[in-house]
Amino acid sequence: MKANTMSATPEIIEFARESKAWPFLEAEKLVKRLEKSGNTKDFVLFETGYGPSGLPHIGTFGEVARTTMVRNAFELLTGKKTKIVCFSDDMDGFRKVPNNLPNQEMLAQHIGRPLTKVPDPFGTHESFAHNNNARLNSFLDSFGFDYEFVSATEVYKSGLMDETLLKMLGAYDAIMNVILPTLGEERRKTYSPFLPICPRTGIVLQVPIIDRDLEAGTITYRDEKTEDAVTVLVTGGNCKMQWKADWAMRWVGLGVDYEMAGKDLSESVKLSSAITRILRNTPPEGLSYELFLDEDGSKISKSKGNGISMEEWLKYGTQESLSLYMYQSPRKAKKLHFDIIPKTVDEYLNHLSKYSVLEGAKKYASPIWHIHGDHPPKENVPVSFALLLNLVSASNAVDKETLWGFISSYSEGATPEQFPVLDKLVGYALVYYENFVKPNKNYRIPTDIENLALLSLRDAVSASDDGIDAGELQTLVFSVGKEFEYENLREWFGALYEILFGQKEGPRMGSFIALYGKEKFILLINKNLKT
Repeated sequence: MKANTMSATPEIIEFARESKAWPFLEAEKLVKRLEKSGNTKDFVLFETGYGPSGLPHIGTFGEVARTTMVRNAFELLTGKKTKIVCFSDDMDGFRKVPNNLPNQEMLAQHIGRPLTKVPDPFGTHESFAHNNNARLNSFLDSFGFDYEFVSATEVYKSGLMDETLLKMLGAYDAIMNVILPTLGEERRKTYSPFLPICPRTGIVLQVPIIDRDLEAGTITYRDEKTEDAVTVLVTGGNCKMQWKADWAMRWVGLGVDYEMAGKDLSESVKLSSAITRILRNTPPEGLSYELFLDEDGSKISKSKGNGISMEEWLKYGTQESLSLYMYQSPRKAKKLHFDIIPKTVDEYLNHLSKYSVLEGAKKYASPIWHIHGDHPPKENVPVSFALLLNLVSASNAVDKETLWGFISSYSEGATPEQFPVLDKLVGYALVYYENFVKPNKNYRIPTDIENLALLSLRDAVSASDDGIDAGELQTLVFSVGKEFEYENLREWFGALYEILFGQKEGPRMGSFIALYGKEKFILLINKNLKT
């Protein structure tokens, strides 16, 4: 998902700016930030953050996808070299056991330990964090993202952050003055931006600091069990920074120029930015995006395991459709449940079919450019995903061969080899229908008036010419609805969907009849007439 943007002409750059697509607007903000801060690095650094305290969810993917879109837009506008870092906060303490994991009792014994020290409940990796990191890397790699994975554990232990950590130790009081006013009275008594790793238990401690020595680079706390004073270095992986301070540490230590975040982290962005300024650095530019919600309107959570996983989306829809979903309206809260997959698949196909004729700014306003860059697929898919789902429903097909029999009759000579994208959709349709459509089907008997209308539609289709196309068939269905004086033709089509397909929504009827075949459509009507 890396666009070829390094040789853009002035005309192309102007078209991109005129498009007003949100990734280009974000890129323009970043350009202004770099001009103001006087950045002299060889590359511009984009960061995405991930907490492996639960299985990777689709929001994590969305952040990488959206950041990549801004990166591609920035490269086109500037020609500058860029890099994306995907940072895993895997040294964080394990706070609670997600309810969607096996071996719950075993995991509960490791509460408080760094995530890279918590055993893998699946038994396949060195730790729970290593398992989650591997899952995320595998998924991102399957999309072809160009990124560098960074582990917090490795960063802390390698000494890469030591210089920044010592700066933060020197600015301890100023950092405390930023954070303490945001905390409740009880939390203020124990808060410290430095979280020592207990030498005795290995737990990430949240304890008050009783002394600190900038020259030695140490902090001292009191062991809650032994009551001994314990002194540890803040460097070398002996301490981890508290969340908001940790975020600022990354921005400063890595030199982050751009990082987006969910709207629920808006306050954290402000506080982390304040800490970054205390360390005499400029906070990164970024987008505040809205959250994904599950079917009930609740925020998607790693610990709850609600919503759709990345793997689940790809069981029923294409990679490109998932990328499109992430591109659309990032500042609006969107429900993320299985019903939106077919709709998004068809929206992607619709955008793709129109892209080849777009010119100027319209080309760079299309989500297709932000998904594929200058090299989108050439395949023009002749059948929508929604139509395939209804074809499965009407034909009771259980394999690809049956569906391709209909498709090849509808689009003469069409084969899976000729239309590989469509062949994937055929497979998705069979699985989606079996899991989501079939269990919820609810056919109803037509009313007396509906029965007469169905008879009229059957006779009209039967009398039509053999060469009639989908548009003419659609007009024919409209005509029958008008003949029976439906004031709102949506009611007529709704009746057809409920009676013939057992569902509230359905395809464009003219296209369905053309794909399914006139004779079989007549048999479908006969099967569902009132007897």
